[in-house]
Amino acid sequence: MPVLSGSRFDLAIGRSAVDFTGRARLATTVNGSLPGPLLRFREGDTVTLRVANRLRDAMTSIHWHGLLLPANMDGVPGLSFDGIAPGESWEYRFDVRQSGTYWYHSHSMFQEQAGLYGALVIDPLEPAPYHFDREHVVLLSDWTDMDPAALFRRMKKDSAYDNWYRPTVGDFVRDARANGFGQALRERAMWDRMRMTPSDISDINGHTYTYLLNGAAPAGNWTGLFRPGEKLLLRFINASAMTYFDVRIPGLKMTVVAADGQYIHPVTVDEFRIAVAETFDVLVEPAGADAFAIFAQDSGRTGYARGTLAVRHGLAPPVPALDPRPLLTMDDMGHGGMDHGAHGAHAAMGQALPAGPAGTDHSAHAGMDHSAHGGHVAHGAGPGPGADGMQAHPASEDGNPLVDMQAMSLAPKLDDPGVGLRGNGRTVLTYGAMRSLFDDPDGREPGREVELHLTGHMEKFAWSFDGRKFMDAEPLRLRYGERLRISLVNDTMMSHPIHLHGMWSDVEDEGGGFQLRKHTVDMPPGTKRSFRVRADALGRWAFHCHLLYHMEAGMMREVRVEEGA
Repeated sequence: MPVLSGSRFDLAIGRSAVDFTGRARLATTVNGSLPGPLLRFREGDTVTLRVANRLRDAMTSIHWHGLLLPANMDGVPGLSFDGIAPGESWEYRFDVRQSGTYWYHSHSMFQEQAGLYGALVIDPLEPAPYHFDREHVVLLSDWTDMDPAALFRRMKKDSAYDNWYRPTVGDFVRDARANGFGQALRERAMWDRMRMTPSDISDINGHTYTYLLNGAAPAGNWTGLFRPGEKLLLRFINASAMTYFDVRIPGLKMTVVAADGQYIHPVTVDEFRIAVAETFDVLVEPAGADAFAIFAQDSGRTGYARGTLAVRHGLAPPVPALDPRPLLTMDDMGHGGMDHGAHGAHAAMGQALPAGPAGTDHSAHAGMDHSAHGGHVAHGAGPGPGADGMQAHPASEDGNPLVDMQAMSLAPKLDDPGVGLRGNGRTVLTYGAMRSLFDDPDGREPGREVELHLTGHMEKFAWSFDGRKFMDAEPLRLRYGERLRISLVNDTMMSHPIHLHGMWSDVEDEGGGFQLRKHTVDMPPGTKRSFRVRADALGRWAFHCHLLYHMEAGMMREVRVEEGA
């Protein structure tokens, strides 16, 4: 990747021919490269980036993912600014108030999928709390030869197009022998009511995508060099549109020292899952061989990106076989330990549970403000669990044609490696294992709580917060300077990486204490996770799932930080 450093940058967005599959296609590129140039800033500097739109037929934009900056520099058309018209330029100018590993990408339609993304590294004013001799950026992404808009239309027409591993009669016979005919029949009926199968791990996978590492397909074997005895810092960035990667370097331990650009207490692992838009910095010390494979398989085990760490170019260490394909369970879906004949049936069919005793009325939620703040706002725990211990749901989900299921038995699952990573014989990174190297930078307890539910309909490929698509939802209004808690409830069977622009998301531990500062919070199915936000950035901000097609299908909300709101 080209590298640009300093405080003034000229970037030109255009189209360039690329070939990852044997067929030439046009990509949307920055300065003619895919990924775009690696940009290096220095903490404390003021940077100016002049972005020229050389596309003849489309508006464009660049969002600086995870950076703290004025709202009008954030790069989200319709919220931050109008976008950059063909033949015109836009000048971004802001102070660099942080350090670490970040990235940038278009926020205009599907240009991110078409190649408009790049790595961003900010060198710190003070030395890092660890030593390294050499560094490499490892940017992961997914590529399709299809026009991204056509791919989106295909998802709307047939959301299961890439799910090639649906249960067969043979699978049913096997399950009946193992668990009994009645149990097997009940489980199959539940999956059918949810209009999904246990193999629905990802919407789009290696049957459509070619996975890239620093812009190289697996056969391209991108190589990062090292000298024997060196300690390497690897800056991993997941710049894909829709793909979760499980990353390991066979033969090497990895010590994770930063998450989303922020230092953490070092954690040594064999493997980590990196959600879309997350970044992890890891230290490795290659020894005992001349080459090591960087292996990043997709979470559905349908393909992989790969690269090499080597003492010289031209070496190609063995690439591991893909792990067995994982299958979802009812516990993964937030229905563990439930009577599937009662609550489970309602949840599976996408129906809100009937109103229960006082305090569990799923259609009213007395005392909650549903309009002004665009969410469920309370000084306690929001809707939370009802008297029966099951999760309550907002009235906007009741009878909603855009909601096809609701999770009822949820947990933060901070120590869970995730579907397909449990018990694999390797030490896998979890959110629970990561802790920021600093205490809560704000120090205040949240003054109020907003609970939002991640909702969707698999067949219709419709995604939303609280069953309301972006265009139908009121903004979430925050008072400038306040400290609040946002609790997310994942009612869907998919993982969702949730990104709040302009402000940090301080993930809480299971006891409600500060644990981990991030800009993107992963939400696996069956989870309820909370994070604190200091509303210290005036203006209009995007808050959305970072799965590109989920965001475009409606899982996005505007956040407004206002004086005296």
